[in-house]
Amino acid sequence: MSVNLGIGFVTGRKHFQNVLKTYVNNWLEYGLIKDASVRLHLFVAYDLKYHDTLVSDYKNIPPEVARMIDSINFYGKAEVDAEITDLKAAGTINDSEAEIIFGEGYAKKRNVVTYFAVKHKMDKLLFIDDDEYPVATLKKADRKCIWMGQSVVGTHLKYNDDANITHGHHCGYISPIPFIEFNDVMTEGDFRLFIEAISNDIISWESLITLIRQYKCVSYADDDIINDAIVTEVQEVNGMKFISGSNLCFNLKKTKNLPPFYNPPGARGEDTFMSTTLSDMKVLKVPCYTFHDGFSMYKNILNGVIPSTLEAMDGNTPANQKRFLHATIGWIRYKPLLVYITRRAEYPKIMEEIRVKLHKSIPKLNAFFNTTGFLKVLREFDYFSKHVEKHFEDFEETKRVWAKLMQA
Repeated sequence: MSVNLGIGFVTGRKHFQNVLKTYVNNWLEYGLIKDASVRLHLFVAYDLKYHDTLVSDYKNIPPEVARMIDSINFYGKAEVDAEITDLKAAGTINDSEAEIIFGEGYAKKRNVVTYFAVKHKMDKLLFIDDDEYPVATLKKADRKCIWMGQSVVGTHLKYNDDANITHGHHCGYISPIPFIEFNDVMTEGDFRLFIEAISNDIISWESLITLIRQYKCVSYADDDIINDAIVTEVQEVNGMKFISGSNLCFNLKKTKNLPPFYNPPGARGEDTFMSTTLSDMKVLKVPCYTFHDGFSMYKNILNGVIPSTLEAMDGNTPANQKRFLHATIGWIRYKPLLVYITRRAEYPKIMEEIRVKLHKSIPKLNAFFNTTGFLKVLREFDYFSKHVEKHFEDFEETKRVWAKLMQA
């Protein structure tokens, strides 16, 4: 009996076609295209507004690529609206419930992909981001890189039957925090206050400062994990079993109570909030890497151009500074809700500690980057911390409506 594997993309970038072609060639290289026991189905939710793209940027897949995939499914506004109309006509959901699950936002587009994968009776669903590539980079003593191809799909298929969720590793530019040379304008201590204020399940000061000092904010793969095929079960910490939204595979046959993705309005963290709902599920960390091109600097990897070294991303360039600022705003928007869910008894105390750290550190960041932009981080924190109860209610309502959809 063959396994029907859905490959989920939520994308808004023009180079989606190139990413898809790379992955299809990867599946061909590792024998998955010719393997009769595996059927690969593409589920793509696209956003035309994110980078001002056209429908053709996604749907015009070359025939030689398309014929290697068992089915291809695209979900833009028209397709989603048609499904909502059918669900409402059947009395499954109403207008407000449709908006909760299928409205605008990154988490809701992930829910669109998951919903249709379940509807099309997929056995498994693997999410891949359009800025992550199926290669791992390891660091040599002479500062050169060794690159290794990764069978991302094959690895998840190997271990996913024994779990509810399998989750791979990441290397490259995992976070959009650029490399920073500290000075008298902004010291290491100043930056530490800021990172501690915005820190979350992905970013912590301890891990970041090690990365800054040793590798200038570049993450490298662990060859022991790859060569020894190390698999570990993800343990719960502070009510969370950590996952990230890509290199992430759901066992749809085994998982009857699959949770939805959620993030507060304008925030990210959709994988973070799913992590708070996985107590009863078996989550395995599996031995495959994807290279995260977090600054969109290495897209030529998709064309076979493999760099011998990975450069530090300069925090003083306008593009990198803008990306870092946008990321910190996205993180601070979901920090209050994360604390509210995982450490509610300490919520007022932690919010005040964050506020103090932001007030002390933001003037230093503004001076260092020659901007006033980081003031918005404080304004966003004030707003989202005051509205945390509403966002918690939205999260609970999302889970309720999603459970109703899954049962239907």
